[in-house]
Amino acid sequence: MNYHIVDAFTDQPFGGNPAGVVLLESEHFPDEKLMLQIAAELRYSETAFVRKDAYKEFTVRYFTPKAEVELCGHATIASFYLLHHEGLASGTCLCHTLAGNLTVEAGEKVMMQMATPRIVATIKTTGEIYKALNVNGYQQNLPVQIAYSGLPDFMIPLPDVQTLQTLNPDMEAITAITKKYEAVSFHVFAFANDGYTAHVRDFAPLYGVPEESATGTANAALTFYLQHNGRLGAEAECAFLQGEAMGRPSVVATQIRKDGAIYVGGTAAIVAKGELCV
Repeated sequence: MNYHIVDAFTDQPFGGNPAGVVLLESEHFPDEKLMLQIAAELRYSETAFVRKDAYKEFTVRYFTPKAEVELCGHATIASFYLLHHEGLASGTCLCHTLAGNLTVEAGEKVMMQMATPRIVATIKTTGEIYKALNVNGYQQNLPVQIAYSGLPDFMIPLPDVQTLQTLNPDMEAITAITKKYEAVSFHVFAFANDGYTAHVRDFAPLYGVPEESATGTANAALTFYLQHNGRLGAEAECAFLQGEAMGRPSVVATQIRKDGAIYVGGTAAIVAKGELCV
């Protein structure tokens, strides 16, 4: 069983967000326990297992080191960049996931349609959330909400980029809160007048991912959240800068298209390949 390591949302090796990608040669997925063991062994935030179903049609399953998740943006970008590089996919493809069937545009730049977005919940009392981030006294002018575009994530505004980059989050508290609300991560953001839509950080310790350097699903959810709260129009193109605090800066591109669909994308770089002896 062959695997690759692919950095998504960057065009340089060792930038962006790394994912494991396993291109399956069989029409059957491995046993779930084995896929989880492989993800834990590779130790990336997500590992994608990709099965070719037909011409330009694939099924992808995603595993963190602790559990299977419905969808992962950066691992999808990595997978379809690799498929394109290997001559297995080009142009508009259909991707089956546990979050639904998605359109993916495969090429040197990959754009993927996200699951239909929605606001899952608005958090009225936010004290425990900001306490978990060790941020005190901030009166936000945008709500804290759980937004969904494949996975449910907290959208949490901060006053400025300096506060964002110097966070000292309490991972145990974040784990407890995300578990309580059945959410995946704290997706924390701040605005700056520097050409980016926002600077962001993402914490998902409940799933064994203390911080991610680029998060496709959460930035898609953030795009919808910003539109829902009047910060974006009916159509928009966004660029979110993530991973600065980790030394792996990543640019996640998102689009809201005429039909209301949200796409996430970027470039990728193949870093390594090998064989799993299982």
